[in-house]
Amino acid sequence: MNILIVLLLILIILPFFLLTVWALLDVATKQFPGETREKVAWWIIATIPFIGWLIYLATGRRRGKKKLIPA
Repeated sequence: MNILIVLLLILIILPFFLLTVWALLDVATKQFPGETREKVAWWIIATIPFIGWLIYLATGRRRGKKKLIPA
């Protein structure tokens, strides 16, 4: 494969990968109303290639609340 094609693929795929990782980390650090079931559902949605993070950002991010860390 040509090096230019490889670089182009990396430039296209890398942002989606990083946004997916961000969505998964955000799901992991939040509490959801239906705690376990809803969190698992958002994990599955966030891992959908290319659009999962967008679905989570548009709808799921507002549903979760940050976990309070006891001092």
